[in-house]
Amino acid sequence: MSAHRTDRRPSSSSTRFTIAAALAGLVAGTLAIAAAPALAPAQEGRAAGADTLQMPDPEVPQGENLAVPEGWRFRLDSPNEGTDLVAAEEPASGDIRFVNMTPGWHVTTGPRVILYHPAARAEGDFRATATMHLFAPGERNEAYGLFVGGRQLQGADQRYLYFLIRRSGDYLVKLRDGDSTEEIVGWTSHDAVVPFTDETEETATNTLSVTARGDSLHFSVNGVEVDAVAREGFPVDGQVGWRVNHALDLHVSEFSLEGPD
Repeated sequence: MSAHRTDRRPSSSSTRFTIAAALAGLVAGTLAIAAAPALAPAQEGRAAGADTLQMPDPEVPQGENLAVPEGWRFRLDSPNEGTDLVAAEEPASGDIRFVNMTPGWHVTTGPRVILYHPAARAEGDFRATATMHLFAPGERNEAYGLFVGGRQLQGADQRYLYFLIRRSGDYLVKLRDGDSTEEIVGWTSHDAVVPFTDETEETATNTLSVTARGDSLHFSVNGVEVDAVAREGFPVDGQVGWRVNHALDLHVSEFSLEGPD
């Protein structure tokens, strides 16, 4: 059962985020993305109940800036059998673009994808946070956000719990279990989610957090708890990463794991 929180709603506004200088430096061409095993330069963080975590640092590129980050891994919802996952400046169907773009990383999707760094793992009590800047999505109302509890992410029995938002100002909590998905909290409008509207300048910026505390999970947007569910029965301990749906242009400027307050 979900417990909706509606008592602390800030007024909705658009947040401007400029990365024009970095975008101007992008080099045309196609870059092959490989699931490299080497870990990237990192910052230390700690999740209660877990060992010290070595998190990718948004201020330090994993490899070359404006190149595909080293050490990250990816999975498409519908992989192209027998072909490489390719990132390019103008991604075609079946491709994504994923590059270091300090501060943070830039993702442009064709198909739906999850992205994660092997070092980003948590268990016990923790808070996972990502600040995401959505660029003009056109008429699409596709979703993006965080996942926790990732297990067997490259296998047939993949499992994770994800917390997404979309341009219309809604949020969703959903479970992935192999090829199946289950809505835990259906699409719900909330004033805490900054929408992308005709008045938005450049980007709509939202900070998403998933907090595991005791026997419950708490979902927040821009510091406002929008929902909570019982922890039992859901994948929580494990890999933490991002999910980005079809045909979105997104910048992630913060990605962190820490203990809950």
